[in-house]
Amino acid sequence: MFKAGAGMIDITPVAGTHLAGAAYGEYRPAEMVLDPLYAKAVVIQSDQVSLCIVTLDVIIITEKYCEKIRSAVVDLYGFSHDAIMVHAIQTHSAPGVGGFMFDQDHPVGLTPETEFLNGGETAYSEFASDKAIQAVTLAMQNMRPASLGVGRSLADHLAFNRRLVTRKGSVVMPGLWSTASQPLGPADLLYYEGPTDPEVAVLCLRDDHMDMIAMLLHFTCHPVNVFSTVRSWNAVSSDWPGVWTKEVQNVFGPSCVPLVLNGCCGNLNPWDPFAPDFVADHRRMGKRLYQVTENIIKKMRFQATSELDFRSSQVALDYRQIPEQRQAEVDQIIGEHPQVWFDDPMRQKTDNRWFLAASTKSIEFCKIRMPSFLYEVQAFRIGQTVVVGWPGEPFVEAQLALKTMTPAQYTMVAHCTAQYVGYLPTADAYARGGHEANPDCTYWAKLAPGSLERVTTFTKDLIRTLYQQEQ
Repeated sequence: MFKAGAGMIDITPVAGTHLAGAAYGEYRPAEMVLDPLYAKAVVIQSDQVSLCIVTLDVIIITEKYCEKIRSAVVDLYGFSHDAIMVHAIQTHSAPGVGGFMFDQDHPVGLTPETEFLNGGETAYSEFASDKAIQAVTLAMQNMRPASLGVGRSLADHLAFNRRLVTRKGSVVMPGLWSTASQPLGPADLLYYEGPTDPEVAVLCLRDDHMDMIAMLLHFTCHPVNVFSTVRSWNAVSSDWPGVWTKEVQNVFGPSCVPLVLNGCCGNLNPWDPFAPDFVADHRRMGKRLYQVTENIIKKMRFQATSELDFRSSQVALDYRQIPEQRQAEVDQIIGEHPQVWFDDPMRQKTDNRWFLAASTKSIEFCKIRMPSFLYEVQAFRIGQTVVVGWPGEPFVEAQLALKTMTPAQYTMVAHCTAQYVGYLPTADAYARGGHEANPDCTYWAKLAPGSLERVTTFTKDLIRTLYQQEQ
């Protein structure tokens, strides 16, 4: 028997909740709601295997709260721990679930009033993780016989590589620009450092009455349209995934739970760096993705499947070597200010040099706890589709490589699963620096060159074990 169920619960924060993902060490309180945030869950079962995928419309979820959700599902419903995947879609107009800007063992001296500096506040983190568990409970209550449909198409010019090589050979992350301020355009930029992934993949679960139970969209792009708009700086939004969700439910009804699996978007943004006067519009983007989704579903064929399986394993990754000069600078700053150092009387923004130094110092505490960084890779097989869970923000090159390496007919990668990691750039990207390969060796850029390539090869081999009996 092939069964499925899904549930979703509102996790929109209250006014004043810190919205993470903005300038380092700066309080950004929620002041308005453009789009609600949700915790969503889908459960898929055969006679032998039960799988659970949870998504949250937040920027990051840390290992502590992922484990809280996974442990609850194990205790309540008897799932295997490895068969539960928790994914943050990474909208930058939402709170974090758990603190992620400093290592958990770094004694930076945060209080309940200043814990926003760490990217996540305890009250919201507990609230959102509790709601995620409730979403799984709804999914279990909604279990019924199901059939499966999968399809894919392309949607170009929605995501763009955000690392641009300059004439000096370095990398910058371009913003929006106008012909009024730059009549000749950003002439110092030469080319995109890397590719994008224009694939739109959709997995649908339908009951015996042909009503949609759940729909999974796999697309790859940072949800930062709202974040990039000054007038929406303090607005809560699930960005393009939220608009896509609303469009799906407008057509298929509120009982259909639409989940987004955002792919390896560590180096992808939703605006064309060479287009003048570009307007970032999450509604336009979400509606375009729904139009592609609808076209895919029109040609979809549904069938039951007994092919459910899962794998989970860890690969040990090395840390970056911090240059001696940077280490000396960090030690001096932290020595003078061992705990949080504010440079404004309202205590709503830290000194930037201190914040970056504390971020670099966090790597030291992480290494004490884990001499090698243990990176969890998950792989779920659902029929001829494999859903991969990769922590952190891997570059899209790895996702593209994985799709050409595996025996799966469809490969969907969900980034920001299981634990906070930071970025995983390609080995070549480190020499050019940039935000994702910060030369200061910040906590979000702590892994050594070659880590992404190791994870890709490791995952390819893990997926192949799901197909051993067919080879």
